[in-house]
Amino acid sequence: MSLKETFGKDILLTGWGHSRFGKLPDETLESLIVEVSTEAIANAGIDAAQIDEIYLGQFNSGMMPLAFPSSLALQVSDELLNVPSTRVENACASGSAAFQQGVKSLLAGTAKTVLVIGAEKMTQATPDIVGAALLGADYDAAGTPSSTGFTGLFAAVALAYEERYGPISDVLGSIAAKNHRNGIDNPYAQLRKDLGVEFCRTVSEKNPMVANPLRRTDCSPVSDGAAAVILSTERSMGAATDPVRLAGFGHANDFMPASRRDATEFAATRVAWQRALSMAGTGIDDLDFVEVHDCFTIAELIMYEVIGLVPNGQGTRAIEEGWVFKDGRLPVNVSGGLKAKGHPVGATGVSQHVVAAMQLTGTAGAMQLAAPRRAAVQNMGGVGIANYASVLEAW
Repeated sequence: MSLKETFGKDILLTGWGHSRFGKLPDETLESLIVEVSTEAIANAGIDAAQIDEIYLGQFNSGMMPLAFPSSLALQVSDELLNVPSTRVENACASGSAAFQQGVKSLLAGTAKTVLVIGAEKMTQATPDIVGAALLGADYDAAGTPSSTGFTGLFAAVALAYEERYGPISDVLGSIAAKNHRNGIDNPYAQLRKDLGVEFCRTVSEKNPMVANPLRRTDCSPVSDGAAAVILSTERSMGAATDPVRLAGFGHANDFMPASRRDATEFAATRVAWQRALSMAGTGIDDLDFVEVHDCFTIAELIMYEVIGLVPNGQGTRAIEEGWVFKDGRLPVNVSGGLKAKGHPVGATGVSQHVVAAMQLTGTAGAMQLAAPRRAAVQNMGGVGIANYASVLEAW
C-alpha cells in the first residue's frame, strides 16, 4: 500500500524555498516568510493566484511581540488576498504540523494547491526570554526558573540512557562532529565548520559543559530562518524540477508529564515513524537517507533505535561502525541536522522536507548523495511529545 493507493490521489511537493539559518539581524519574520514563499512559488512554476490555502508553522511562545502572523504570507502577492491562512503550533514540530495540515487539506479535497511555511525569529530575544519560551513546551518545567533550560531536560534523558546502557559521552561527541562536518556542505547552515571529533568530545573553554553530560557542541543553536514548500495533487509542468511524492506520513502524541513516559523509549516517536512507513509500504532498508530531529546529540542517538536501525541500547553501533555517515548504510542528517544547520523552531520541520526534496531531485549541491530514491523525515516537539514522520520518494 501507499498514500496514493490509500487515498486515491497523489500528494506532491512541487516547489520549495529555503533561507539561510543563523543570526540574521537584518531580517524580520515577515521578510523571511516572503523570501521563502516567493522562492517556493517560483520554483513550483505557478502563480500565487493558484494557491488555495496557506499554513504557517511558528512556535513563538513569547520570543516575538507579534503573536498573530498567519497573514504575513499575503505580503508575497496581492493575489493572496482572501486566501485562508492558518498559523500552526506544536512546539519544535510546528513546521511538520503545518506540513501535515496542508496534506490533509489536499486529501480532503478542500484545496488543490497549498503553501506551507515554517519560520522563526529567535536571536533578537534575550537568552532568558528564549529559555523561558522553550521551556514553555515542557509540562513540568514551564514557568519555572532554570539555569540549563531545555538542555537540562535532554541531559536528564542522556543520564537515564547512560544508567541503563552505559557511557555515551564520546559517542555524542562523534555525532556532533559528523553533523558539523556535514554542515560544511550546506549553504543554508548556521554552523559551517568542521570541529573534529576530539574537540566535540572534550570539555574546554570553547566547548563548556552546558548540562552534564551535554556540552555546547551537543546542543543545536538558537536560530533565525524559514523554509517553504508547495504541496499539490497535480504535477506542475512549469516547475524547476520534477516533483517529490509523499508516500506516507505519521503523527502521534505522548503524555506530557515526564512521570508517564519512559525517558529513553520515545514511544510515540516510534508510533509516528511506523505509521509513516506502514502507509508508504516500506521499511528502513528501503530508505536511502534520513533527516532526524537532533535538537541535542542524545536525541539523534536515540533516533537510531527509534527508527529501527539498531535495537534499543545499541545506538552507539550506528555511529561507531559508520552506518550513519554520508557514505554509510543509512546516511543521517546529511544537511548537518539541527546541530549544524540550525534550529529556528517553527522552520525546522519544513526545512527537513525541503532538504530531503532537494536530495531526491538531485539539486542538493555539495550535499548531494548519489541518486537517492527514497527518504524519511522525523520531527518532534518537546521531549518526544508531538511526533511527525514522512516518507518521500523521487518522481
